[in-house]
Amino acid sequence: MKLTLHSAWRASAPYRVRIGLNLKGLDYAIQPVDLVSSQHQDEAYRALNPQALVPTLEVETPGGVARRLTQSLAILEWLDDTVPEPRLLPADPFDRATVRAMAEIIACDIHPVNNLRILRALTQLGVDQDGRDAWAQRWIADGFMALEPMVAEHGRGYAFGDAPGLVDCCLVPQVYNAARFHVDMTPFPAINAAVAKALNHPAIAAAHPNLQPDATHA
Repeated sequence: MKLTLHSAWRASAPYRVRIGLNLKGLDYAIQPVDLVSSQHQDEAYRALNPQALVPTLEVETPGGVARRLTQSLAILEWLDDTVPEPRLLPADPFDRATVRAMAEIIACDIHPVNNLRILRALTQLGVDQDGRDAWAQRWIADGFMALEPMVAEHGRGYAFGDAPGLVDCCLVPQVYNAARFHVDMTPFPAINAAVAKALNHPAIAAAHPNLQPDATHA
């Protein structure tokens, strides 16, 4: 199976997928997409992903069949269906529902209101950098307030349980973004501890934005 990930170095959603691919031990190629220059809006990329967002995962099966997958959570669940071990979601249905809820707090409630297109829209409305930072801080902290007791209850080293999984795939990139927006992380000791442990895992460390081929450190 040949995998090509259309990724942007510090965008949260492809960061999640890089972590998942690495945890599964899969080889994949990175195809950078420059969001700053709006490369994702080009006709060529829209042909791959009509939503014009990252990531897109191109999959070529051993039989030569080409498929394209979009949306990070859908890709991560596909990885679990395709490469069952190590698991990203637990086997127990209640635990799976809890893990999905934790991941969706990040992927559905925190991240969408703070991504690049929203920040650009705020800029167009005349909101300055301090205002954009305050906006991001508000929604990240609001989501983390809900997530913190769940990590405290369900985490046993990692964000859920004693092995890295779907929640870590989402949480590590979101904490990276929180640092970019100068979010005070003092109220979130369980989240901080889980992310610190996760970042020591070689597969998760290798997915860090600064290690990507398109990293600019800007």
